[in-house]
Amino acid sequence: MANFRTLIYAGMALMLAAAMPAARAEMVIDIIGGGANRHAITIAPFKDETARAGGNLTPVVRNDLSLSGEFRLVDGADVPNVPFEPADLKYPLWQAKGVQSIAIGKVEAAPGGQMTISFRLMDIAQHKQLTAGQFTVGPDRVREVAHTIADMIYEAITGQKGIFNTRIAYVLKSGRSYQLQIADVDGARAQTILRSKEPIMSPVWSPNGRYLAYVSFETQKPVVWVQDLATGSRRAVANFKGSNSAPAWSPDGSTLAVVLTTSGNSQIYLMNASGGSPRRVVHSDGIDTEPTFTPDGGRLLFVSDRAGGPQIYSVPTQGGAVQRLSWNGGYNVSPRVAPDGKSFTYVRREGGKFRVVIQEMGGGDRYLSDGPDNERPSYAPNGRMVLYASEAGGKSVLYAATVDGSSKMKLAVINGDVQDPAWGPFNAP
Repeated sequence: MANFRTLIYAGMALMLAAAMPAARAEMVIDIIGGGANRHAITIAPFKDETARAGGNLTPVVRNDLSLSGEFRLVDGADVPNVPFEPADLKYPLWQAKGVQSIAIGKVEAAPGGQMTISFRLMDIAQHKQLTAGQFTVGPDRVREVAHTIADMIYEAITGQKGIFNTRIAYVLKSGRSYQLQIADVDGARAQTILRSKEPIMSPVWSPNGRYLAYVSFETQKPVVWVQDLATGSRRAVANFKGSNSAPAWSPDGSTLAVVLTTSGNSQIYLMNASGGSPRRVVHSDGIDTEPTFTPDGGRLLFVSDRAGGPQIYSVPTQGGAVQRLSWNGGYNVSPRVAPDGKSFTYVRREGGKFRVVIQEMGGGDRYLSDGPDNERPSYAPNGRMVLYASEAGGKSVLYAATVDGSSKMKLAVINGDVQDPAWGPFNAP
């Protein structure tokens, strides 16, 4: 099954069947905490952005940078004369406010109903330009440009690639209906790509961001599907006797790891991503599930109860000796490896709480969340944040936390619960 807890949920869900009430997928971002050494930055309102871009430009940039946990947004409303060009900048005034860098820009009309958005990022202490960009787009792409500007600022300051133009996938449960949705990383522009009266679970992105693999119970049993996000077409790639669950993509996108019960209990198999005959990777008398590839594709991390309770193990993708990775606590599930392969995150049950943990490969581990009911952690593609599902106010919500635990944002869904989050790759179409 998808994981040890969903072994129970899935059995209950098979009995559910009812009309689907409408569900709203509006998310409200709530940023909690913040690192002590955040970069102080001002995003000045761009010239004519309200008239030409609907005022939906610099607020998105500010929001993106805030949720990363690495920036402290400084309000410049009390500084006279909003700067739009480097020549407009009164550097001593901004330096006196403690601002380290400032983004300035303008929006100009372009032929064909389009607009040209220009921006510069200036270093206040050195009076020099750090990065700049110019984009000619239609009104429907303003938000995309805002995310791109945030990515460019993030990379210029941190040296790391930004994640604000990536997307997330998750399952929205409302009443007895299930929707598989994708959205911007801040929860905006949510789209439903599959709606069902039966459970949907375990969505995972292909490495190129074009496909989602997931488990659907629409045929009254768990089947692994792959859906093309560009065309909407989909196909059942694992529909063998018994249960088909917990898909995971290989780093090159050619192979899926799946969990099948054709041998009697849940075991891990590899198969072509377009379907075909599965090859069994591990053999045990217990339940082996939740496989995930290491970035080099050489190993699988997975969960097994072969030692009496669910723990995390590793095995070569070609098969071979199995290595146990989790030793603290009696219940450790849902492993996901960091993009650099140096650590992995998972969920540990301890004292009645399900908490997100990060473990350095070959080293110690530390808590990223304090529960009470966190699940399905997923790394951002730059490895700087972890997305996971939790509970707040009696509802399931999503959190994205920095890997050092200093800051996190809450994405609250109205009239629905969010489950099984998965952070998409860079440059998703």
